[in-house]
Amino acid sequence: MAEFPVTKDRSFLYRVRQALPDLRPAEKRLGEFVCDFPGELASYSAQELAALAHVSKATVTRFIQHLGYETYEEARRHARAEKQTGSRLFLATATDASTAQSMQAHVAQSMANLEATFLSISDGQITAVTDAIMAARKVWVIGFRSSHPFASYLQWQLTQVIEDIVAVPAAGQTLGEHFVSLREDDVVVFFALRRRTAQADAILTQVRKSKAKLLYVTDEGAPFDTRATWHMQCQTFAPGPLFNHTALMALCHLLITRCLEKAGTEGRKRLRNIEALNESLEEL
Repeated sequence: MAEFPVTKDRSFLYRVRQALPDLRPAEKRLGEFVCDFPGELASYSAQELAALAHVSKATVTRFIQHLGYETYEEARRHARAEKQTGSRLFLATATDASTAQSMQAHVAQSMANLEATFLSISDGQITAVTDAIMAARKVWVIGFRSSHPFASYLQWQLTQVIEDIVAVPAAGQTLGEHFVSLREDDVVVFFALRRRTAQADAILTQVRKSKAKLLYVTDEGAPFDTRATWHMQCQTFAPGPLFNHTALMALCHLLITRCLEKAGTEGRKRLRNIEALNESLEEL
């Protein structure tokens, strides 16, 4: 059987999925198990993984070789590195799949995420961000994949306070059509939760080049980035197979509320006018 060719810039899971069609039955069963719970390989020895997947240790060895790794430890290092920034699948375990998580476990994790997140963000940072947003010529909000709904939510709520704020890119548009207009007195809010898109690094570099202020919002797995004016990391741990975004929503709510407070009389006037227009247009 031909081994899967080594491609250094491919993810661990990509290698497994590409190899699956050509694997023997026992190896394929192991491959499917690893696709569902890749974090198990990052956490366990070859013997332990074999027991979890109900295959022999020799099957594990052949499987690893077919993926293009020389040793099990090399594959485990790759999976472990990907666990920090990759798919939520890396944080799921075979035990999770057979156990219903209690409501108390989810609530407790949400509270822990909130506490950890706001211990890492100072009140001074929140004040500096809201001051910059309120003073900006224009506010740009960016988010792809799982980050997109949070970008849209922040833009939608802040529209009630700020006249010139836009979520980009819209359908059918590219970032270039917007970034050409970036100015030094603008603010960019970039949501980049895992898994971050390949263009994230280029976006950070371009915003830095424009000299616009940048609020970079990520999960706890993203390394601190000095290109951002402010980098706020939200803890997203969860007892189940999905990320918990409670802390991220709390951060959005805090920023929106602070902006509304800072807007003062003019902000309340804008809100009144919005409500009056909604009534006159009979939209709600």
